[in-house]
Amino acid sequence: MSKKKTLADIFNDDEFGILDSKPKNSTIKSEDERLIESFQDINAFFEKNNREPETTNVTEFKLLSRLKALRKDAKKVAILKPYDSHNLLNTKEEVKSVEDILNDDDLGILDTDETLSIFKLKHVPSSTERGETDFTARRKAMSNKDFAPYETQFKEIHKELRQGKRNLKSYEKAGSNLEAGSYYVLNGVLLFLEEANIESENVTLPSGNRVRKDGRTRIIFENGTMSNMKYRSLDKALLHKDNDGKIVSHTIQEIEKELFDNINSVNEDDVTGWIYVLQSKSKNKEIASIKDLYKIGYSTVPVTERIKNASKEATYLMADVRIVNAYRIYNVITQDFESLIHRFFAEVCLNVDIKDKKGRRITPREWFVVPFQIIEKVISLIKTGDIVNYKYDSINQALLEK
Repeated sequence: MSKKKTLADIFNDDEFGILDSKPKNSTIKSEDERLIESFQDINAFFEKNNREPETTNVTEFKLLSRLKALRKDAKKVAILKPYDSHNLLNTKEEVKSVEDILNDDDLGILDTDETLSIFKLKHVPSSTERGETDFTARRKAMSNKDFAPYETQFKEIHKELRQGKRNLKSYEKAGSNLEAGSYYVLNGVLLFLEEANIESENVTLPSGNRVRKDGRTRIIFENGTMSNMKYRSLDKALLHKDNDGKIVSHTIQEIEKELFDNINSVNEDDVTGWIYVLQSKSKNKEIASIKDLYKIGYSTVPVTERIKNASKEATYLMADVRIVNAYRIYNVITQDFESLIHRFFAEVCLNVDIKDKKGRRITPREWFVVPFQIIEKVISLIKTGDIVNYKYDSINQALLEK
């Protein structure tokens, strides 16, 4: 065996690669690698949703902001071009028309009725689509500091819903259910209508002249975004069957306060109504045999007008009725009054099923088994607001102070 004389001889004779060494791979990402990785997040979103990110929620808003920043940086565009498989960075198209400008208006700044009427673009979406676009395009993320007080409110609303202090009702009746200071649910997301700056305008439609309400709102969403979308756009969004719009009811205390604050406060335009007490003339033995059975309700039309079709309505037990008494009153919200009466006399509410003319089963909820003199006292207490200090003892048929 020959003697090794040099280091080269030693390395060349390393049959098993013992002396081979490989440079360690650095785990530290370069600036370009981080840039590419951030852009791949946008690519992944596009591949999943087949569209660019929008301003509909915080996550998408961040991706959209990142994409817009990349488009404005020529150096970064050059680096990312090989990875731009969906042409997301192509912002060099020449602006040839007003339509190009409007189509690039991500935040809906130019989306106004005036714009649409002046330019009359070929591809203007329908009014429904514009409403949906207005709803999504005008949201923007709030800072943690600005959102903090609203977040506390949202948590309290969820708590009150779980406790039964509030409930959810379907959103119905276009243009009459939106009220500043109220909460709503749209697509499962709770929102707070903080402001509604509504104005009325006369519009001419093929069906005739109409008075239309519209204006900007301020809406806070529980996901930390806010919007100044139009009143009519929110109304349409809540009404759309696919959005499952809901109204969050006021608490019992809020309902009672509103009822008592307004009751009998008279102004020129205030609504006059009547609290009425009725007895049934039903010939049904099960109904006729019940002593002290009365219907208590509220009507904004004269009671005689309200009951003229009683025999055809299940709410009147499909029979004519007799007016026991009617009390003229002002500024009562029908739902608030009925809610109060139902809670107060819940233990003596008549539980009976009645079938209407079409055979549908209906359970009237305004009939109560209670002496008339008790009803008179309760109505008097409602007028003064003192009803909140009393409860009804159904066993002894007496009003008791709480």
